Amino acid sequence: METRVRFAPSPTGALHIGGGHTALFNWLWARHTGGKFILRIEDTDLQRSTREYEDTIMSGMEWLGLDWDEGPNVGGSFGPYRQSERLDMYRENAEVLVKDGRAYREDDAIIFKVLPGLDLSFDDAVYGHIESKSDGLKERETEGLKDIVMIKGDGMPTYNYAVVIDDHFMNITHVIRGEDHISNTPKQMLLYKAFGWEQPVFAHLPMILGKDKKKLSKRHGATSVYEFRDMGYMPDSVFNFLALLGWSAGEDKEIFDRQEAARLFELHRVTRKAAVFDPDKLNHINQEHLKRLDPKTRLGLIKPFWIELGLPVEKHDDDYLAAALTLMGGRGQTAKEMAAFSDYYVSFEPVKERYKPEGVTSEQAARLKDFFASLLGEVDWKAETLETRARAWVEENGVKMKDYAMPLRFALTGMKVSPGVFEVAELLGRGEVRKRLEHYGFA
Repeated sequence: METRVRFAPSPTGALHIGGGHTALFNWLWARHTGGKFILRIEDTDLQRSTREYEDTIMSGMEWLGLDWDEGPNVGGSFGPYRQSERLDMYRENAEVLVKDGRAYREDDAIIFKVLPGLDLSFDDAVYGHIESKSDGLKERETEGLKDIVMIKGDGMPTYNYAVVIDDHFMNITHVIRGEDHISNTPKQMLLYKAFGWEQPVFAHLPMILGKDKKKLSKRHGATSVYEFRDMGYMPDSVFNFLALLGWSAGEDKEIFDRQEAARLFELHRVTRKAAVFDPDKLNHINQEHLKRLDPKTRLGLIKPFWIELGLPVEKHDDDYLAAALTLMGGRGQTAKEMAAFSDYYVSFEPVKERYKPEGVTSEQAARLKDFFASLLGEVDWKAETLETRARAWVEENGVKMKDYAMPLRFALTGMKVSPGVFEVAELLGRGEVRKRLEHYGFA
């Protein structure tokens, strides 16, 4: 039978990390098995649900690269894919249970009657065998069995009822969701049994915790997918990172693309232990993905952040800017960070803000001028020849290279750390190097 999984968010906010994680694992299982990934919108909370949030969630999924095979905007044979458009189906099926004596009306609500002594144990694809009986579904106050509301007084279905109807009629084979839903599963199983329907395979995913081992929240930093985009993380990196929260690709493999993850993914390799959201690990993964990009793709990612910094990107051609970023190597863990670390390629203004030579004596200034004049006199403006000439000069003058290379680095970049200073000089070009040295009185 074809694998059919679904991601069913409520459109009451942006796509948060927990939702993105659940969607990603469903997508991985669908792609691994050659099945279908369905997007279903659970919008029965009429006061909080909006189409704007629905669009935001879908945009977040698209940014992560989680394409769906059926859903509100692409159609399919099992729609409609918004719960608000399936109300007749919920009412009709609830009435079936009323006629069978398994449910009753109370005012305008329809309520399922929970009977004692029913075995509701199930085998979870992640957590293994879970023992449960209907006797455990009790009212806190009375210790009596708590019946399950299916249709509320306002005509809207409850979560535990609607999800059973939707999953059955959409032929969902695997319900992959957060482990906080384990407690809901016995209630849903009662409804499957009452209708005489085969229930799907349940697979509950581990909770995501912050580094302090507390439930992930805003205090841990970014909580929505879009916040990561705005901070300069790549979708490939966030996908890679989220996949590793509760799952291992094996053989200590940490860096992979979507296709490789889908090929390797197995539900039985999802861990039961809570996953820890480690920003340092995300930074490392993002840095590795940045390194692997082709120059023009990397440039397209960095450009918006240079523009955000107010740098005159339009004054340079793309080949020059792409070469500058290639020269940066692995410096910068996010696109935003890489843009900040490489601003001196785009403009001299940030350098002037950062570096103001102080304490340079007239004698030292004279020696620096002599050193820089030697470099500027080099006919072959290449990093290798510039370095060769610099080394020859310091040897002839009996001085240390670092005492002369560092002032050059500061004058060109305004930073203590940069790619090789002669490589930077080559890319900036003789004219720009001269201009910057003249500004500081070094040429």
